[in-house]
Amino acid sequence: MTMKTILVTGPIGSGKSEACRYLSSLGFPVYDCDSRTKLLYSLVPGLKCRIEDALDLPWSQIGTVFSAPEKLAKLESIVYPYVVEDLRGWKAAQTAPLLFVESAVALDKPQFDGLYDRVLLVTAPYEVRAARNPKVAGRDALQAFDPARIDFTVVNDTTPEDMFIQIRKLICKLI
Repeated sequence: MTMKTILVTGPIGSGKSEACRYLSSLGFPVYDCDSRTKLLYSLVPGLKCRIEDALDLPWSQIGTVFSAPEKLAKLESIVYPYVVEDLRGWKAAQTAPLLFVESAVALDKPQFDGLYDRVLLVTAPYEVRAARNPKVAGRDALQAFDPARIDFTVVNDTTPEDMFIQIRKLICKLI
């Protein structure tokens, strides 16, 4: 059996992380792009300083880039090559037949093309997502999902258990 990599994506507050925690609890390797990126900020010598210089921002204000598209693009141009390299290394070290990569933005970033085989969209209605995460209103505009690129969808609008049932059914299709 060949290894398949599934990109788990979706808007903020949809339940991507909950879905990935569940997948991990089932024994599937999961690469969390957000967590790994935060780790890379500490592991790559000089990366934080390079970012501060390029954005003309102190590290304590890095979160403001989400409301400044030109600064966000510059941050991504600096950081994404490290994330892509890290993801490739992680994938090369895996032996499981099914891998999962969690990212809200990788689907729309050409740098990540070719690093996943299929796309799983975890979604929920706006009102449900807004109740789960107060950042939904500010971040929704940064995330668009081209339906033509989505292979599977899990709707997470009730309980985690309902989402887990959908995920188990999906796994049966994938393995």
